[in-house]
Amino acid sequence: MPHPDTTQPPHPSPAAAASRDQHRSPASASSRAPHPTPGSAASRDQHPSPASTASLAPHPSPASAAASRDPRPVRRPAPGVTARPLPRNPYLRLFAVPGTRAFTAGNLIARLPAGMFGISEVIMISAAYDSYALAGSVTATGLAASAVTAPWVARLVDRHGQARIAVPAAAVAALGHLALLLCAHLHAPAWTLFCAIALAAATPNTGGMSRARWAHLLRGDAAALHTANAFEQATDELCFMLGPVLAAVLCSALFPEAGALAATVLFLTGVLLFAAQRSTEPPVAARTAAGSPLRAPGMVPLLAVFLATGAIFGSMEVTTLAYVDGPLAGPVLALQAAGSCAAGLLYGRARRTAPLRTCLAAMTLLMAAPLLVSGMGSLLALAAGLLVAGMATAPTMVTGMALVQRLTPPSQLNEGMTLAVTALLGGIAAGSATAGWTADHAPSPALGFVLPVTAAALALTLCATTGVDRRARG
Repeated sequence: MPHPDTTQPPHPSPAAAASRDQHRSPASASSRAPHPTPGSAASRDQHPSPASTASLAPHPSPASAAASRDPRPVRRPAPGVTARPLPRNPYLRLFAVPGTRAFTAGNLIARLPAGMFGISEVIMISAAYDSYALAGSVTATGLAASAVTAPWVARLVDRHGQARIAVPAAAVAALGHLALLLCAHLHAPAWTLFCAIALAAATPNTGGMSRARWAHLLRGDAAALHTANAFEQATDELCFMLGPVLAAVLCSALFPEAGALAATVLFLTGVLLFAAQRSTEPPVAARTAAGSPLRAPGMVPLLAVFLATGAIFGSMEVTTLAYVDGPLAGPVLALQAAGSCAAGLLYGRARRTAPLRTCLAAMTLLMAAPLLVSGMGSLLALAAGLLVAGMATAPTMVTGMALVQRLTPPSQLNEGMTLAVTALLGGIAAGSATAGWTADHAPSPALGFVLPVTAAALALTLCATTGVDRRARG
């Protein structure tokens, strides 16, 4: 969708209006121009007396007549001030909206620990109890608990606002992570670890709240919202590229609990900074009678697609770890996220979006790249294959999240996006478990690369047979 002329569009988007408002003083137009000329638009708008208007312009031109009928005030820059044009880069245009940089910075700090907690807690628990099985069971319990609590926390956010719910929920989650850290440090009974990780499941969906802010600020501008969704997906990929590396460095260079401690501090600090940006927080929308977002037509089939998509990620990660089986597994996996991040940023600059089924078809084809090169026995070839495979991830997720936003009522947007994330997590857990069993029983670890291709084909089949893509776009 091409961007409208930003000088004086007939229906300005919030982003364009905000860029013009940056050059306006809080005073009114009359204070900036105390002696307007009789024929000026500002004079006609501020003094709409019929008599005076008729005497000043007995024969108005069609343009001036249309302006006098328009109830909106005509915004003009102050005398001597030239309006700054919007940047050509769509990402720079996003951050021309006042307040967006502040809430994005806080949200980025809050989301980075999402890539840190898992590996930090596995390292911490395995070092304290000498059991990877226990560490895996504890983290799996945390995922299961999050699947239950995350939609509930998101529903409270929709009903009462982001700041009122996210801050106490983040505090409870931080206490859970700190309790887990202390239990591991003191070598407490194993059951205490499961209790602590269940408390940490109160973590609010910071990514969903950020997307909800963009949807509020850019409502009516589909092209800008598409760019914002692409930026958010690239941010997710960046966090899962940097988070595990940072966690591993902290745990190895300092002490086993250092990664979890740093992640907890960053998470709580980021949520507090994000919640403090009240000017961009979407208002609480009026509740509808629709009930749960699951009742929205097409929502359940779309969540099934997300479930299968999550299986792609989980199976690819575990299969790669089993195939590489060494310290290079992390950097090799990071290339998949790098490919997704780059593709997401490019996709955000596109003026047209692809249907979800097209993205899934591309993902099915690209996920075959690691399978094709795995027989070569070269880590360099596998890294290149993963880089190619990741290029379909972000466009698929951007398009899928955009469909969630269209299907979900505005009053339930946070809950709807959290349900999508929950479906992804469920798919990741199922894909990880299947790939782990395959790695233990298959004659070659390379056979595990069949699983991501199969999961992608399943997601494509679900999307095509249910028609959820056409229903949401139509």
